Amino acid sequence: MARSQRNTAPPRHPDVAELDLLDILHALSDRTRMSIVRTLWTGPERVCGTFPVDVAPSTLSHHFRVLREAGLIHQRDEGTKRWTSLRRNDIEARFPGLVGHIVDAFERA
Repeated sequence: MARSQRNTAPPRHPDVAELDLLDILHALSDRTRMSIVRTLWTGPERVCGTFPVDVAPSTLSHHFRVLREAGLIHQRDEGTKRWTSLRRNDIEARFPGLVGHIVDAFERA
């Protein structure tokens, strides 16, 4: 069966109440994941293959999974593309100012 014909479940996204500070800090401890979050912090949602990172597609998928499971990003499928956006409102509701401070520190480093 062709990959495009497989029925796959949509990715799971934790509820706002499930967001855990240690999971978020772990997800943000990697430079590639920080680059993804920084890109989304300053811009709109993007198609997965358009992020300015230099990693293999399978490695990028891993980074997206870590960010998604931590509750930092939301992903949705549209046709053959997977769109990724930052869950900024949810993160701010649970941990006000946290990600903004971390993104600022990342940009200064």
